[in-house]
Amino acid sequence: MTLMMKSRSQRLPQRTCIGCREVHDKRRLIRIVRTPDGALVIDPKGKMPGRGAYICAAAECWKTCLGSNKLEFGLKTKIMPEERERLLAEGFSLIGGQ
Repeated sequence: MTLMMKSRSQRLPQRTCIGCREVHDKRRLIRIVRTPDGALVIDPKGKMPGRGAYICAAAECWKTCLGSNKLEFGLKTKIMPEERERLLAEGFSLIGGQ
């Protein structure tokens, strides 16, 4: 009987940024979640329940996602202007953007 051992070089999960459409390791992206109660929150640990979308840690990707309907499409929800501004401000504070 042979035992299957885990590979020492396990691949990290890959996700696609909804802004630039580039694929990165999941840990390099920031997740935004639509929680089961409908709230939109930034999920820094990537473990919250709900529908999520990933964005690069680049200011241009945040502006693209929140300036268009890409995030709405990814999260399958309507985003009010106040929520867009709040998410953009929180995102910029995380990435150190302007």
